[in-house]
Amino acid sequence: MAKRQGASASRGTDGDATPLRAVDGVSTAQGLDPLIHGKVRLGILSALAVNDSLSFSDLKGLLAATDGNLSAHARRLEDAGYIVCEKSFVGRVPKTEYRMTREGRGALNRYLSHMESLIQATRDGGHGGGRDGR
Repeated sequence: MAKRQGASASRGTDGDATPLRAVDGVSTAQGLDPLIHGKVRLGILSALAVNDSLSFSDLKGLLAATDGNLSAHARRLEDAGYIVCEKSFVGRVPKTEYRMTREGRGALNRYLSHMESLIQATRDGGHGGGRDGR
């Protein structure tokens, strides 16, 4: 099957379609870190961006994720150096805490900047100036 130029899509690691065409010269594939673009991973990083640290239980509740799903996504972010995981015990109860790293904050900021560019280009109707010529 032949691909149509400018309208193809690829599947991200979460099964989300990642558009590949350009919107007002801003490539929708470039800049969207596929590691962050997934719903759960973006949720983890967003939650950690506004909290110094969060426990596994806190993240699980915030994201309505299962243990296995949250563990797998957190591990990917940890492997990439975007978050750190610290395991300890409170009495005899294990506690897992996550914090965002400087690399993770930078990656999230780049991702958000790219999304803002895409949103603005979309609002402008893909013509760089909008209907009122701004």
